[in-house]
Amino acid sequence: MPRYIALNKPFGVLSQFRSEAGHRSLAEFGLPKGIYPAGRLDRDSEGLLLLTDDGPFIAWLLDPKHRHPRTYLAQVERVPDPAALAALAAGPTLTDGPTRPCGVVLLDGEPDLPPRDPPIRHRKSVPTSWLRLTLTEGRNRQVRRMTAAVGHPTLRLVRVAIGDLFLGDLIPGQWRPVTRDAIAKPAQTTTNRPKKGQKRLH
Repeated sequence: MPRYIALNKPFGVLSQFRSEAGHRSLAEFGLPKGIYPAGRLDRDSEGLLLLTDDGPFIAWLLDPKHRHPRTYLAQVERVPDPAALAALAAGPTLTDGPTRPCGVVLLDGEPDLPPRDPPIRHRKSVPTSWLRLTLTEGRNRQVRRMTAAVGHPTLRLVRVAIGDLFLGDLIPGQWRPVTRDAIAKPAQTTTNRPKKGQKRLH
């Protein structure tokens, strides 16, 4: 049976099992053999990383045409005004073209997250705020580029959900097995063929 693992990837860890340039890798967390990341998080990003040995499911999940949501908490410089929030929600144009519209919420306070190690560098003269962003595409460093495009560089970035799967109470470096249905329900993959008489989910 295919295996599905939710990991809370810590800051500074590569989304791969081989270390490069002395950076930490996934090899240190005792993960089952034969699984691979479904997508990636940058080394300086944290949070939910899905790993599995279900190749067709990875391909389906990452296919942009399916628009599976990915939700992030981003700590940004200063407090975005309504115009900046509207520009983010509309999808700013980056160097590789316009981004899709996305969900954006300015949080009232700081979310309940484990402290980052090392902590971000605070500047007394520059306040920070937190955004919750829900994207349906996954370009390279997209959240960071989007917030920078509207004048609010990202200082800390934590992915908290992929599809229907949430990070929950996993602490950095901790992982747990999950079911595929807890992530998303595809219409069909090689490991999810509907039985005779069953309707496919769309």
